Amino acid sequence: MKSTIKWVDGAMFVGESGSGHAIVIDGPPEAGGRNAGIRPMELVLTGLGACSAFDVVSILKKSRQAISDCRVELEAERAETIPKVFTRIHLHFVVTGVELKTASVERAVKLSAEKYCSATIMLRDVVEITHDFEIVDNSS
Repeated sequence: MKSTIKWVDGAMFVGESGSGHAIVIDGPPEAGGRNAGIRPMELVLTGLGACSAFDVVSILKKSRQAISDCRVELEAERAETIPKVFTRIHLHFVVTGVELKTASVERAVKLSAEKYCSATIMLRDVVEITHDFEIVDNSS
């Protein structure tokens, strides 16, 4: 896996993944940025959420659950001093579908956290990571 980060100006960079996708990364005006892109630590948090959501959706589909939507709401706390690393991250999954089994959703979230999500597994020894979920039934 490869990635290239190119400085644009100020605190703005463009990141390009090895697969050819690009993203603008920028800082706030007080740090010389123009607030025109996602912050680096927001990108880490977003990547963690996407990794987990990918797993949960995949596991639920494989277990033949009628899933129609999955949203992960993440909240993180950071250290007060530099380096301002994450100290706590909570993932709240909102899974929507028809007659989803609670045990299946719980299992999918647990498997992602403990076995499949590379981002979670990489961070879990240095960050307190917690998960919960809710199910929205849209069968009506």
